Amino acid sequence: MSPRDHALISIQGLVKAYGTFRVLHGINLEIAEGEVVCVIGPSGSGKSTLIRCINHLEAFAPESTITVDSIRVEPGPSLAKVRAEVGMVFQSFNLFPHMTVLRNVMLAPMRVRKMSPADAERRARDLLARVGISEQAEKYPGQLSGGQQQRVAIARALAMEPKVLLFDEPTSALDPEMVGEVLDVMRKLAGTGVTMMIVTHEMGFAKQVADRVIFMDGGRIVEAGTPAEIFDTPREERTRDFLRAVLNH
Repeated sequence: MSPRDHALISIQGLVKAYGTFRVLHGINLEIAEGEVVCVIGPSGSGKSTLIRCINHLEAFAPESTITVDSIRVEPGPSLAKVRAEVGMVFQSFNLFPHMTVLRNVMLAPMRVRKMSPADAERRARDLLARVGISEQAEKYPGQLSGGQQQRVAIARALAMEPKVLLFDEPTSALDPEMVGEVLDVMRKLAGTGVTMMIVTHEMGFAKQVADRVIFMDGGRIVEAGTPAEIFDTPREERTRDFLRAVLNH
């Protein structure tokens, strides 16, 4: 963990199983305030499950402990507090198709933060400008490209002023020519000091923006370090094999 601040996210002994099949094997991880962490690894390694456990989209074993800003992640009244502080951007954009782009971004601040419609609209328009699609405000999601929809989803996550942003393979559902526009938005966000945890298969992006890279395989953290440590001088043979396969592809 970076020494710059306290652990905003703390994960201790995280176990997740489906019946007798263990997806996560006792994960221990801390993420500092303001840190950008990219999680890489092969399909089925538990990356998305890990990130979904943080706001309890996936239930996990009761002996596991996750805290976000010192609030324990568990079913009950505290979960709403955690989710109000954690913005999530999914592979599929999960926008409301019957609402305009503007209304999609305004909704949560009005419902959860009790923001006035005028303030919510002002904030939504500012955020749509920030992600480069202010001219799409009155359109519906179905009228936008995949890259534009994902940028709306990022604006919607930012609208709640979360303490941490979680990204679950945000470019994997996009056509190749749309990947760059979403990564550009995320690159700019990474430079603003917001805490980010990003599950990604975009190795060049991870190398460029991450403070720390975590390589997972088989439901375990195999190796973690700076981008230079992971990409240039990985210690573990499994990490080297994975990077050889994906970078020479």
